[in-house]
Amino acid sequence: MATKNSNKLTVPEAKDAMEQFKQEAANEVGVTLKSGDNGNLTSREAGSIGGQMVKKMIEKYENEISAK
Repeated sequence: MATKNSNKLTVPEAKDAMEQFKQEAANEVGVTLKSGDNGNLTSREAGSIGGQMVKKMIEKYENEISAK
């Protein structure tokens, strides 16, 4: 039984930027993403990408706070 991806962006116009961000994070952790469905990723690969994205978001936030 296939499940529908229920992840929705708060700002739908940001879709392309989020896809690029995900691609950059994947490249940084050595995971190759293809366009479209990446259901073949292992849990470790998907977690590495998500973890890298969170790490980069936290770094950006910390840099913004320290600049104030």
